Amino acid sequence: MRGVSRTSLAEVSEQLDAAAAGTGAAATIGDELFAIAGLLDAEHPLRRTLTDPARDPGSKAGLIRSLLTGKVSEPTLDLIASMAAARWSAPRDLGDVAEELGVRALAIAAEEAGQLDDLEDDLFRFGRVVEAQPELYFALSNPYLPADRKRRLLDALLGGKVAPVAERLITEAVIHPRGRSLEGSLDAFAKLAAERRQRLVAEVRVASALSERQQDRLAAALANLYGHQVHLNIVLDPQVTGGMSIQVGEELIDASVASRLADLRRRLAG
Repeated sequence: MRGVSRTSLAEVSEQLDAAAAGTGAAATIGDELFAIAGLLDAEHPLRRTLTDPARDPGSKAGLIRSLLTGKVSEPTLDLIASMAAARWSAPRDLGDVAEELGVRALAIAAEEAGQLDDLEDDLFRFGRVVEAQPELYFALSNPYLPADRKRRLLDALLGGKVAPVAERLITEAVIHPRGRSLEGSLDAFAKLAAERRQRLVAEVRVASALSERQQDRLAAALANLYGHQVHLNIVLDPQVTGGMSIQVGEELIDASVASRLADLRRRLAG
């Protein structure tokens, strides 16, 4: 997201926090924002109208209010009206922001339920389960498989096994991929959940499980390095020979024996 869209996103994000945090309305706002994102994706003329910089901001806000009054809650209506009145770099940004705010709203709901850590862990674990089962991945990613069959499959897989907000976000990622891969959607949602506490997400690959004390020490060391709290996603990987491999965003910290041996071989070959 570029320039003016980033500024508008920051402004409506603050409005979301004021409307959702501590009000008990976060889950409802999140669901409604997902529905609005779907509406904007489907109705291209409406999306272009609402993002047309030549149109009066007040008239655009009035248009969306006339369409959605009585169909969504007042906090959501006020939020989408502010989005319509804001400026955007590209028409698609409006739908992207509606989806992002929906994820943020559900992260607020998870936080208020004491389930924010569970949400991050559930999204990560489900992504790894799907990654390890090609048939399941194909079924959930197949654009020709009806949405109701995907929902039934997810109900069987997730019912009572993950936090309610995690199930809602996983379902959204599967049913409405919006041009992304399933793992791409899950990763994007997990990062937004982590940002709720201004935390980074570190994927840590190790050959054997880390003790709770080791995890605490590693998280503290990474927090000191990056200046933010770091949430650890631990992956057991038999290919990691000694030490560990840590991925934080685009940065890879590879301290495994295997990587050092590979580096040595490259140097010798040179």
